[in-house]
Amino acid sequence: MLMLQMIKNPTLRRVVIIFGSIIAVGLLAYGGLVALTGHSQFARAMIWLGVGVDDIDKFPARAIKTSTPSELSTKLDNKTADAFKNIDSSMGGGLDAVLNPDGSLDSFLANTDTNAFLVVKDGVLVHEWYGEGIGRDTLQTSFSVSKSFLSTLIGIAIEQGKIGSLDDPITKYIPELLERDAAFADISLKHLVTMSSGLSWEETMTPWGDPANTYYAPDLRASALSATVKEGPGNNYVYNNYNPLLLGMALERATGKNVSEYMSEVLWAPLGAEADASWSLDSEASGFEKMESGLNARAIDFARFGVMFANDGSFNGRQIVPAQWVQDATAIDARTDPSENYQYFWHVYQAGPQGTAPDFAAQGNLGQYIYVSSIEDVVIVRLGKDEAGVAWPWLMGTIAHQLDGSSGPASNPMLTSPMQ
Repeated sequence: MLMLQMIKNPTLRRVVIIFGSIIAVGLLAYGGLVALTGHSQFARAMIWLGVGVDDIDKFPARAIKTSTPSELSTKLDNKTADAFKNIDSSMGGGLDAVLNPDGSLDSFLANTDTNAFLVVKDGVLVHEWYGEGIGRDTLQTSFSVSKSFLSTLIGIAIEQGKIGSLDDPITKYIPELLERDAAFADISLKHLVTMSSGLSWEETMTPWGDPANTYYAPDLRASALSATVKEGPGNNYVYNNYNPLLLGMALERATGKNVSEYMSEVLWAPLGAEADASWSLDSEASGFEKMESGLNARAIDFARFGVMFANDGSFNGRQIVPAQWVQDATAIDARTDPSENYQYFWHVYQAGPQGTAPDFAAQGNLGQYIYVSSIEDVVIVRLGKDEAGVAWPWLMGTIAHQLDGSSGPASNPMLTSPMQ
């Protein structure tokens, strides 16, 4: 008020009042949106402005309890760093574009927004690296790596008889979908887990688009039930986050438990994870796990999960996941699936001669990876703030196949040339 009194020019005073009012309204609107982020998709999309690894702190979460930590032998050595030095950076893959003055793996990781880089060879942890401010006990989010855990839980539920089979229609578990469209009866659990459901999906970056509706919505069950059928299932591969949401609902109903509780019982505790994990929720009110992206854990426990898959579902002599499920979930299938390099929420890479087990990975936004080479018995976990322009599957595959000083994987364009 004193400032306005000091301004003698009436026109200038009006300008100051107008601009002050605009700023005040803007601040009030911003504050209102911040207050609404607990239960508004629009507010979340406008205030949070895109995804980041700090989203682990934005959403509420439910604990996934572990049991007594299992043994993971450790013998750190220099083989991973040596394998990295032997890679020809002129091949591209992002290596040539990264500031890496001394050519070391540590420097490369530090300059590519990497938070954790762990390598397990023959069941032994041989390399463990963390970025600034990150430690072994840091709980890190994984984005779509979560989908690979979800599909694993589906496999266990089938083994337990809680779910009939992947051939079951989704309407067996969510019958109310039929009230919206009879075409849902043709969509099986397998269609959902292979991203070939035929459900509509558009990559529109608006507060109301499909990506926002399946990430920011405070009621993801309602989001799942809002999905619409675009075409017949089994014809086209379309990466679509309505698929894991529907599978998560089916898993809840089949087991009678929330997903975190079920995961603790059948996977996390039997695996002997080093620490409790958590699964981010859509909201406190809804309490549904963010099936498309929200699993949070220590890097070392993501590595345990990878080692289990490298050993056909077994860890420390205990069969946790059916071996046949692991093989089916990570197989290249050019016969029936629309995408031969994507199976049950796993990305699959042929890394050796035809007929040999392929390399595969659980992959998440901003460069989260659990990379598994069954041929070499190597698991690599990379977690980070961003992809940083690096073709990580190519890099990790090359390292995995050179740890013993070999010349690398057999001729295959997916691993012997950078994936852009």
